[in-house]
Amino acid sequence: MSAPPFTAPPRSRRTNHRAPASRRAPRRRRTADRPRRSVVLTVLMGLTALYALLPLAWLVINATKTQKNLLDSFGLWFSGDFALWDNISQTLTYDDGIFVRWFLNTLLYVVVGAGGATFLAVLGGYGLAKFDFTGKRAVFATVIGAVAVPATALAVPTFLMFSKMGLTNTPWAVIIPSLISPFGLYLMWVFAAEAVPTELLEAARVDGSGELRTFFQVALPLLTPGIVTVLLFTMVQTWNNYFLPLIMIKDPDWYPLTLGLNAWNQQASTAGGQPVFNLVITGALLTIVPLVAAFLLLQRYWQSGLAAGSVKG
Repeated sequence: MSAPPFTAPPRSRRTNHRAPASRRAPRRRRTADRPRRSVVLTVLMGLTALYALLPLAWLVINATKTQKNLLDSFGLWFSGDFALWDNISQTLTYDDGIFVRWFLNTLLYVVVGAGGATFLAVLGGYGLAKFDFTGKRAVFATVIGAVAVPATALAVPTFLMFSKMGLTNTPWAVIIPSLISPFGLYLMWVFAAEAVPTELLEAARVDGSGELRTFFQVALPLLTPGIVTVLLFTMVQTWNNYFLPLIMIKDPDWYPLTLGLNAWNQQASTAGGQPVFNLVITGALLTIVPLVAAFLLLQRYWQSGLAAGSVKG
């Protein structure tokens, strides 16, 4: 007899216990692209914002107070009388409207000094970035060294030189030193090297464009963010300039706002002087309004100019 054929035992079916896709636990998403939150950095940024905004809040609040309430009330809260408009009116008319004269003087120094410094920085930075010449490394070292020298260290030698030339106590004593901006020159140098392609300039020259036409019609539009950035820096520096006008100008008719408000502030300490601290604070508030407006209007150019300059290797 033949043996019966061998049959394998039936395999047991394994039940799949995996949960449906809808019930599965969601996988962790990759967080590499998302910035990590840092409590320490958040606290530091909050403290920085408080440090920057607290003096501004103090200035706005106290500009609404009268001279009496300014000394009798808490500095970070309003008093009973809202005197902002009266303070502004008195500031503009006090001492025969000398504040308006100081404002126009400051505007003159900014337009001619800061505007001229920006123009020279654009020309110098473009030339240093796009032209090769003998002594370029020496110029670079000189510019970097000039950036490191504080302006106060050059104030006394500048005064002695201008005194021999007979330019002290004139607007030129403030305007001429303001035309030199080593930091603006370096910033435009770095920005022009990245923002203006050399191939584009060569193509313009092949088409018969001269150097001036190439600069004004091809390079200058590309340099707009850097120009605005340098203009803002030089404008703020000239607008807030105090030490140079202090040693150069003795005539109150040529004072900038910084010297004029300081003269009002020291008026209370002189014999028979009338304290006008409320006008000093209101004048300081009016002084920063143009700067805040300029930064808000030109913010997008300013940020893009800094970003482009920061990627230079």
